[in-house]
Amino acid sequence: MLDPHRDDADPSGTLFRDVLSLALLGFLAVIVFLLPHVHPKGVETASNAPAPGNVIVEITWPHEMNADVDLWVQAPGDIPVGYSNKGGVVFNLLRDDLGSYLDPTEINHETAYSRGVIPGEYVVNVHLYREDHNQPPPIPVHAAVSVKVSVRSDDPPIVAPLLGTTAELRHEGEEITLLRFKLAPDGSIVADSVHSLFKPLRELGSK
Repeated sequence: MLDPHRDDADPSGTLFRDVLSLALLGFLAVIVFLLPHVHPKGVETASNAPAPGNVIVEITWPHEMNADVDLWVQAPGDIPVGYSNKGGVVFNLLRDDLGSYLDPTEINHETAYSRGVIPGEYVVNVHLYREDHNQPPPIPVHAAVSVKVSVRSDDPPIVAPLLGTTAELRHEGEEITLLRFKLAPDGSIVADSVHSLFKPLRELGSK
């Protein structure tokens, strides 16, 4: 007589467990097969993500210099935007980089983004808030600053560089105008509008 507690007493139960085990193994195999295809799509999406803003102004200065350089920008009809006034109607300052202070990276970089392309004159200034007092002679304490201006278009969705230049800030507290230019409604530069005649922004933006 068959023992009702033995597995071979119920062949249907054994068959059910075998089918369930095979189904679970198949499910795991599908997951393992799909995992390699999930990550590259995420990377591709991140790399193709459109840059925020339309007019993009970036400054950089040497990573080995623990100097605090400030970016100041002004859009047509708007107030100056910088470290003490990080947002206007058009521009926003993304980050106030203080040099090495509270910065886990070696990158000295500040960026401002606009909301839309406003026709008219744009002004880009830099201000040396603090020199690098730890630089030993004969290394100069002045900061060499590079600026790049780009415009993002939606059709096609690309970021196109427009202007770039470099300058030196030679003493603490110095503010200089790197670029002044006019943009047309389509984001192109108005002919013969580019110059660097000084226009103070920090004092106006701090009020």
